[in-house]
Amino acid sequence: MEKFENYKNAGRSNPGKKFYYMIFNSRIKRTVFNSVCAFIAGLFLTLAGLYIYDKKNIPKGVGGLETSGVPEFRESDFDSGLSKSKSTDNSSLKSSLENSIAGSSENADKAAISSISAAVKTSHDSSDSGLLENHNQAFHGDFEADSPENAEALLEHELNEASSMDGLADGLGSDALTGESSYDDNLELCYSTYRVKKGDMIGYIADSFNITQDTIISVNNIRQSRLLQIGQYLKIPSMPGIIYTVRKNGETIESIAKKYDISPEKASRINNVENLASLNAGTTLFLPDAYLDWVTRQEINGDLFHKPIRARYWLSSYYGWRSSPFNGKRSYHSGVDMACPQGTNVYAALVGTVTSTGFNNVYGNYVIVTHHSGYKTLYGHLSAILVTRGKVVDTNTRIGKVGSTGMSTGPHLHFTVYKNGKTVDPMALWK
Repeated sequence: MEKFENYKNAGRSNPGKKFYYMIFNSRIKRTVFNSVCAFIAGLFLTLAGLYIYDKKNIPKGVGGLETSGVPEFRESDFDSGLSKSKSTDNSSLKSSLENSIAGSSENADKAAISSISAAVKTSHDSSDSGLLENHNQAFHGDFEADSPENAEALLEHELNEASSMDGLADGLGSDALTGESSYDDNLELCYSTYRVKKGDMIGYIADSFNITQDTIISVNNIRQSRLLQIGQYLKIPSMPGIIYTVRKNGETIESIAKKYDISPEKASRINNVENLASLNAGTTLFLPDAYLDWVTRQEINGDLFHKPIRARYWLSSYYGWRSSPFNGKRSYHSGVDMACPQGTNVYAALVGTVTSTGFNNVYGNYVIVTHHSGYKTLYGHLSAILVTRGKVVDTNTRIGKVGSTGMSTGPHLHFTVYKNGKTVDPMALWK
């Protein structure tokens, strides 16, 4: 007991401990303080670890199947290499010709001829060795290069043959570039993976892989491009195009290709389906070189609608579940409330036709505008309605003024967007 008292007094004599026990003079206070400190320390270590991990250069791919980006093909490099090869071969031939003519003795002629044959053989091997080798054997059977005259004739013939082979190489290079033969025969769709990094945008990623933004959006089923996350993995196809799901029985590759203005033969080869084969609803196809329709693209990019209020406002209530401002109960809010001064102008959010106006106990004075692709918009609690039913409106048309009619606690605009009869979040669709 005496030892314990001495140990206790020694600990209390420490100024830091003395201050600690003075501030936290109960076991509960000390427990709470120690827990908070431990939590903060753990949080700091976790954030530090995540920061270090994020800075590491993680290779693209998943697991052990690491895949790199699609290699870039530059036509200028191909042309420069081809022209360099031609110039090297022709210079070798011309050099041999000059040596042959300059020589005066029979030994010099034979040496020049041997040099020419070697240069010509190298040129032939680089283009079509088998074809020229057979031709050389036939030609040398007719000419014996045992004199300067025959040597010059042989040189002239070989130079002409080399020029014709250059033309053949040009033709082969043109086919390789246009892809009319080898590319079409070996057309194949394959995928790689890409891990999104800080600062990436869909447009930048698409450009780096020589595909379109529509391709990345469609293949990865992206519904909102603004929600792209760092660390997210994307599938990258080897060619531009989109994913298409057959909507009804009886569709064919040819009818789908006509709709999207693409080659039915190419689509047929990639999907391994006959052009006129009847497809079942739900079948998934890859349509090469196809694009999304502009409505779908604007929906995904959040550029379809304009904001109906052009003045200052604040969002007093968001889309989704909320506590009712009238009874406090949990209720679902079908739109967004944009609070602003009484009488503020309200504009149509998209080109359309006014299909309904009037008064409602909930929305007060309201206007409904019908748009393309199954969209409708509702503007509620208006103090005044400035349009009539049947009027065609655009984004510069004033359709009403902000008010507080109906079930409202103050001047604001209630804005709802319907897609095929169901409400959607307006903030995901406006610019």
